[in-house]
Amino acid sequence: MTFLALDVGNTRLKWAQYEAPAAGAKLLAHGAVFLENIDKLAEEEWGTLPVPTRILGCIVAADAIKRRVAEQMELWDVAPRWVVSSPQEAGVTNGYDHPARLGADRWVAMIGARHRLLARGVSKPCVVVMVGTAVTVEAIDASGKFLGGFILPGHGIMLRALESGTAGLHVPTGEVRDFPTNTSDALTSGGTFAIAGAIHRMVENVARHCGETPECIMTGGAGWKMAPSMSVKFELVESLIFDGLLAIASRRFAA
Repeated sequence: MTFLALDVGNTRLKWAQYEAPAAGAKLLAHGAVFLENIDKLAEEEWGTLPVPTRILGCIVAADAIKRRVAEQMELWDVAPRWVVSSPQEAGVTNGYDHPARLGADRWVAMIGARHRLLARGVSKPCVVVMVGTAVTVEAIDASGKFLGGFILPGHGIMLRALESGTAGLHVPTGEVRDFPTNTSDALTSGGTFAIAGAIHRMVENVARHCGETPECIMTGGAGWKMAPSMSVKFELVESLIFDGLLAIASRRFAA
């Protein structure tokens, strides 16, 4: 019984095939494509995969992208299921004012982080960071309740906003420096430290609210860019969305 997990973001589709829909299952194959290349999946990367028994995905892209993904899965006689944020799932409670409006990627990443810690015997508050097109910084208490989170623009959006709103500001990406002395470095450093500052603030908020310092787990395609500039202790996990999908699948598809 193979299991295909899908993470469809704003820029790329990432996929992973596992031996079974269960936490800790063996990874058989994985890959990623930019959204403009989705239409080649069936004849290329997915064409040689064993037929999955179950498919579960997380998608934040537009409905048109979702339809294109579904078309590529027509080579298998398996209907995909998509995660929608709910009041509770896999031991995590959704504290959003309107639970269904919480982004599915944020929800799945929190479930992945929670189960990653529990698998190590750690039951502590947690701050979950996703660094991609946008940046999200979530707070979970020790019982698994989502307390709330920040959303802020990613590096690219910040730079494009400054370029469009500031006359003559069209410069290449620079380096992160403590004391930038050129505009390129100033822009890159400002965006990076803005994100690091938001993460630091959420760690402080959770520590004050919960009475103990939280674990911090970071993921996302641009997570590696943030790693050298973080001011709090953290764990960088590439597969956090897939960890969450496995935790959800192990319950939804249990025999």
